[in-house]
Parts: sequence; structure tokens; C-alpha cells
Amino acid sequence: MGNQTEVTEFIILGLSNDPQMQIFLFLMFLVVYLITLLANMVIMLVIRADPHLHSPMYFFLSHLSFVDICCSSAIVPKMLVHFLAEHKTISVNSCITQIFFIFLLAVTEGCILSAMAYDRYAAICDPLHYMDTMSKGICFQLVSGAWAIGFIDALFNTVFALKLHFCGPNQINHFSCELPSVLRLSCTETLTNQVMLFTSVVILGSSSFLFTLISYIHIISTILRIRSAEGRRKAFSTCSSHLTVVGLLYLTAFFQYTKPNSVSSMVLDEMFSIQYSILSPMLNPIIYSLKNKDVKTAIGKMLGEYNFFKYCRSYLKTNKQPKQRA
Repeated sequence: MGNQTEVTEFIILGLSNDPQMQIFLFLMFLVVYLITLLANMVIMLVIRADPHLHSPMYFFLSHLSFVDICCSSAIVPKMLVHFLAEHKTISVNSCITQIFFIFLLAVTEGCILSAMAYDRYAAICDPLHYMDTMSKGICFQLVSGAWAIGFIDALFNTVFALKLHFCGPNQINHFSCELPSVLRLSCTETLTNQVMLFTSVVILGSSSFLFTLISYIHIISTILRIRSAEGRRKAFSTCSSHLTVVGLLYLTAFFQYTKPNSVSSMVLDEMFSIQYSILSPMLNPIIYSLKNKDVKTAIGKMLGEYNFFKYCRSYLKTNKQPKQRA
């Protein structure tokens, strides 16, 4: 390292240097974050409260909502602080910690989406053995495996990131500590880190995507063999929301990490990062609520049961009843 000074903190350049624009962005992403928390919490509560949703598909959906809450919380709160702070700094250790959670949650979400695709494959292509194929034990193992794969991948990437040295510059051209942006600032060799990043994105990501793709090839083939148009529509409706979520996540994430340097720009990188790390966690529960009849019915039922005005009417009616004499 010689006489070079070791960097102990990074400066996050963020999305804009304009103070007025930063206030606008703060309010916009605050609303997005609150919607993300509320929408995903509603999905989790509805699935837990409604016995009709105690099935493997909604078991995976509740875990997906939990991952989305964690994913958004790993990025947005610090981002909001930087919009209002004069000094937009983050320590190297905090930056590496954020990298760990980004990898953990991104890989876990991809694996859970693959498990959801397998669930739809079992339900549509082999319905007679569905309850055995997707038993509670197997569902738990699939979710546990998703978290385990995410943790191992995040651990390896983080351990190798901790071995890097930074001696300047220390400005990250991004709104969060994504590994590609951090690697550009390293004074030491990053080949091992790039190999690990390639393994995470291309091998794990591609494996998850291919598994989902193969599942849906079988699903669509089975649906097309259904004679009844109503039967085909009903079968496809159970998959449409999952397909939409998968498309939004994989298309943006793969383009972000596999695009050539010739088409790379800071604005483009940030747009795609915002899509898969901030907007997707907000859109996922909304997509499932709009496209899934069972979820819409359960949410409507829950809102009806806990309607404030209904509670007030019930309370007034109870208190108007005459008291019985002793």
C-alpha cells in the first residue's frame, strides 16, 4: 500500500445533487417504502388469517413478502437519510454489511420464485400427487434451502469483499453499496470478487431462471392440452401473477449485471437498480392482489371485518340495548 491512506468511509453520490430534487426524491421514495411495508404486511396478515390461503402457493407468497420487506429495508432507509444529510457518507464496514444483505435477499428471492414455479408445476401437471409433492415438510425444506443458498452466497461475496483495500477515490456513483460500484474503488486485485459476482449472478441467477422457465414450459404445454377454454383460463390465471413478478425481476436484474460496458451509464444502472431493488418489492404484493382472485377476496373480507364504521355501528348498537334489572 506504501504511503497511501486507507479509506474508512465512502461518499454516496446518490441520484441527484440538486437540494430541491433531493427533497422531491425523499418524499417519493418515502411513499414507495411505506407502500412496500404496508402492502407486504397486508399480504402476510391475510395469508395467516384466512384458512383458505393455507396452501403451499400462499406459504411461498408470504415468505416472498417477508423477503421484499427486508430487501427494501436494507436499502431505502439509508437512502432516505442521504437525501436529507449534508454529508452523504457510509463507513466501509456498513457498506460491506449492506452488500451482504443485498446478496442474501436477492438470491433468496430468486430461489423462492423458483419454488413457486415448482409449486405451480406440481399443481397443474401432476394434480393427483400435489399434496404429497408439496407437503408441509417439503415446502419448509424449499424455503429453508432458499435462505441457506442466499446466506452462503452472501457470505462468500462478503468475505472476499472484506479483503479489499480502498485508498481513494471514495465516491460511489450509486444510491447504495452494490458490489460492482464498490469494486471500481478498490486499490487491490478484484479478480476473485468478479468471479464470485459472476457465479452469483450468472450461475445461481441463470439456474433459478432456467428452472422457472422449464417449469413453465411444462405448465403451458399442459394448459394447452386442456380442452375446456374455461379450464385453460382458470389454470393460467393461477400463474399469471407469478409470471409477471418473475419477468419484472429477472429482466431488469440480468440486464443490469450482464450488459456490456459499451451500453453502461450511471443513469441506466440506477434506473434498473431502482426497478429490481426498490420498485419490485412494492409491486409484487400489488400484482398478486390485483391478479389473484383468492387474495382479493381475502383482503376484502379482512377489510370488511375490521371496517372502522362497522365497528362503530356495532359498538353503538350494543350500548343502546337496555340494561337488564338485577
